[in-house]
Parts: sequence; structure tokens; C-alpha cells
Amino acid sequence: MASETRPSSNGDPFDVSRIRADFPILHTRSHGKHLVYLDNGATTQKPRAVIERLIRYYETENANIHRGVYELSQRATDVYEEARRIVARFINAAEDKEVIFTRGTTEAINLVAASFGRKFIREGDEIIVSALEHHSDIVPWQMVAEACGARVRVIPMNDAGELQLDEYAKLLNSRTRLVAVNHVSNALGTINDVRRITELAHAAGAKVLVDGAQWVAHRPTDVQALGCDFYCFSGHKLYGPTGIGVLWGRRELLEKMPPYQGGGDMIESVSFDKTVYAGLPNKFEAGTPDISGAAGLGAAIEYVESIGLSNIAPHEDALLKHATEKLGEVPGLRIIGTAAHKAGVVSFVIKDPPMASLDIGTRLDAEGIAVRTGHHCCQPIMDRLGISSTTRASFAMYNTVEEINTLANALRRIVADEAARRKQSAPAGASAHAPAAEILYAPAAASSPQAAADELADDFDLFEDRESKSEYVIDLGNKLPHTFDMLKAITTRVPGCMSEVYIVTRRAHGTSDRIEFVADANADIVRGLIAILQRIYSGQRVEEVLAFDIEGFFRRIGLDQFITNQRRTGLAGMIERIRHGAAALAGQPAATA
Repeated sequence: MASETRPSSNGDPFDVSRIRADFPILHTRSHGKHLVYLDNGATTQKPRAVIERLIRYYETENANIHRGVYELSQRATDVYEEARRIVARFINAAEDKEVIFTRGTTEAINLVAASFGRKFIREGDEIIVSALEHHSDIVPWQMVAEACGARVRVIPMNDAGELQLDEYAKLLNSRTRLVAVNHVSNALGTINDVRRITELAHAAGAKVLVDGAQWVAHRPTDVQALGCDFYCFSGHKLYGPTGIGVLWGRRELLEKMPPYQGGGDMIESVSFDKTVYAGLPNKFEAGTPDISGAAGLGAAIEYVESIGLSNIAPHEDALLKHATEKLGEVPGLRIIGTAAHKAGVVSFVIKDPPMASLDIGTRLDAEGIAVRTGHHCCQPIMDRLGISSTTRASFAMYNTVEEINTLANALRRIVADEAARRKQSAPAGASAHAPAAEILYAPAAASSPQAAADELADDFDLFEDRESKSEYVIDLGNKLPHTFDMLKAITTRVPGCMSEVYIVTRRAHGTSDRIEFVADANADIVRGLIAILQRIYSGQRVEEVLAFDIEGFFRRIGLDQFITNQRRTGLAGMIERIRHGAAALAGQPAATA
């Protein structure tokens, strides 16, 4: 499957097959098909060298660090501090002590926000973030601004997903204390000119934090050459373990900043009168750290260095070019994010026929293709571009041209199948998604929610596996009338779903104790969930709606994967909206889903 070989920058062949052989999970199957893993922006897979390093640590080196006088503790300490030295070399830090281990990029940003913010940001000051930021580089600064009375300002972007640096320059002033920007956008793949951003910020007297989570696994990092004041990244996006990350900061700044957390190993001495804090890096590493994670991160960096970032970058650039061309040829597909300088990320929507990213991701999963769908923790980007979500394919050094072709071919089939399905299901002379003439509330499907649930359970018992049950859910949704546009115009969106969902509840006509509702969504799988909820809840007595164990029902029919908010199907949000409607009719508070 991965036989391609191309010259590297130093003339040696870049052998993708050899690299893929180092990653055990790439040889597994998904839904009976070869796994095509294209979600590297969320996390990368782990080479055998990292896996074996974690095993070796726990088998031969496990102990707590820094405080033990016995040999095993000293060995574990050496492992941990050697990992720090590896990181410092990898990013060209001036010294090891400038490297702080964290749980990941998010904690690193929160550390700077809390500590730098407490020391240097005051009422009336300004913090600048970019329109391309992940939520983890927006929310911490909003929290600081609220606590300090400061203001968050935003570098705008253009339609291609590029930051407008001329407008950024206008934002900078004597009140600007810090600029936070990512090196690469996780949602669009835009590579930002962080060196220029830093130069402009420093000229205004501001400090700069760079989120390098999407950069460090793909191109060389030199924090001294970039000139920024803080740089952070996560190990799991660099072929390392989850739960380990890095904050690099300039020594002179880190020494002035107060500790982020209190506890063991970050102190020199403690009395009830006074605590003297330890020096760098211990001051910012309270408690027992992720020692094995640091060892694994060190092994991951050494693995990447053995391949060579100068070899990895051209391979990934070629993948991006090929993917942009192939996906651009898929009918109805539009690529979102067309910056002139991009990393290996292609985000897209399908507009003809219009398909929700959740449906696209679900159908690709059935083909063994793993992509990311949703807003990618970048809701401001989606709002700026006038979309709710995208489907995102993101590449790593082990991905191949053949995998991209598999993705493109699958998307062609999905688009063709969806167009045919809609044409077949549409009434004569009408569009498949033409709105209903009026909003029709669903009547009671059975004598009680339990009776309706029992009937549905009998239907689902006919299907043996989760995939066929999910297909049946979609079939149920196809029978719903299309009221999406009308509902969108009269109510607010249900939160917690990567698709758009709208629900309106009311007292059932001619009754005093029954609720009925109508709902619609722009994703087929969610429309199916709506159909199930209508059969169970709509037209039923309020007290029975509030008492019915809907979560237990979904577990009963083998569809418990839809229950949690983490799946982003919106089921939990829909249930909560219905329960609140029922509780309002009953005059009592609703239990949350």
C-alpha cells in the first residue's frame, strides 16, 4: 500500500514503506479495511521506538525523581533530565532550564496566561490573539482579561485564511502586553509569519507567545531565531505520548514570573511563615511529573531526528499539493483555507449536494478512513468564514499518495451516492431538501415513552452490529419532513453538536399535561436521532418524559456511542432541550442529560 519512494533534500531516498513499518497501528484494520489515518492534526501515531521506550522505563527505571538518594531514583532523574536536554537541543533553546514540562500545549498556554498575566497585565492593558487561534489560545487570555480588567483584541484574517499583518500593526500600541499566535493553524493549515509578528510586537514593547503544536513535527524549530518569548507544543502531535508537553520561555521572563501551581518539588524551603521557591525549571513543575511521558517524548524527538525534518517537510509538501489537486477535482467539494503558505492540512466542505461534515466523517469511517470533522476547536474561524464545520484531512510523514487517492475516490462515491439518494427520495418536481409547507409537530407514537421504546428496541434487535444499526438510524431520519430552514429562522441552535440542530417544543394541542416537538438538523445521522426522540417523547405526558431513562434506552439498543457530548452528535443537547421544555410545562427544574 505504501511503496512510494522519492528523493529527499539531501539526495537519499525518502522511503515511506520503511517509515510505516515503524508504526504498528498503521498495519491494523478499521471496519475490515486497511486503516487510512489522516487525523494527524489531532494526534500522531507512535513509532515502535517510543512504545518500547515507555515499556523500558516502566520495566527498568520507574521511580520518583529528584528526591531519592537510591540508585533507581537517580536513574529515573537522569532519564527525565536527559529528555529536557533533548527538547532544548531540538528547539535550539539557549539552555536546558528554559524548558518546562507541561501536560501539553493547553497547559503551557494556561501557565503563561496565569503567571505572566498575574505579574505583568493590569487594568486597561491589551492582549492580542489572532483570528486563527485554537480555543486553548483564546479562552485563557479571555480569563486573564476578565480577571485583570484588560482587553483582548484580534488580528483579522482574509477569506484565504491568512492573517492581515497590516491590520495587526495598527492594533499594537503602548498598552499591548502580549501577542499570542499559532505557528500553524490546526483548522486551515495556514503557516503564520511568526518572526515578523514577533518583530512588530517587540517594537511596541510587547511579548510574544507562539503555539507550535502543529509545527514542530513538520519543520525545524529554532526559538532563538524566531525571537519569540514563549513557545509551546504537545508531545502527542510529535509522535510522542499523550499527557506530556513543553513550554519554552526566556530565562529572564520565567525568573520574574510567579509559580503556576504550588506543591512538591517547586520549593527550596517551606515554613508556615514563608515559602522560598525553587529555581528554574522546578519552579513551574509542581508535583510528580509525567516521567515516562518525558522519556517517550525524548525518544520521539530522536526518532524524528533520525528521519530528518529536512526530509519530512518536502514529502509532506508533496502530499499537500497532491491532496489539494485530487480533492479539488471531487464534484461539489470546496477547500476551506487557501493560504499561499500552508502545512499538510486540507479542510473542506461539500456543497453540492450539501452534506454535513458529521455525515462525511461517518461515511469515510465506514471506508476505514480516519479524518476529523467539526469546528476543530476554532469556532471563530468557522464564524468568520460563514460555515459551521469542515472535514479535515491532516498529513504526517508516514502518509502516502495512495492514501490520498483512497480518500478522494471515497469522497467521489459518497457525493455520487448522496446525489442519487436525494434524487430518488425527492417528490416529483421538488428538491430533495425542499422545506415542508408548514411545521408539523409529531404526534404520540405509542401509549407511553416506554411503549414506544420497546417497539423501537424490537426493530433494532433485527440488526446485529453497530454499523448496520447506524444505517437504520439514518434511514429513520430520511423519513422526517425537512423543516430545517423554518426552524432555524425561529429558534436558537442546540449546543454541543458539530452539525446544526434546531428544536421547538410546545404543549400538545388540546392537552394540559403533554409535550410535543419538532426538530431538524443538517446531518443525516442527527436527523435519525431526532426521529427516535420524536417516537419516544413527542405527544407524551410531561412527567413520563422527565422520568424516562433515555440514556439507558440507547445503551439497550446498542447505540450508546451517541449519548455523550464528546461524540458531538448533539444527542445530549437535544435531550436536555426537550427535558427543559417538559419541565417548563410542569413548572419544575429539568435534570440535565
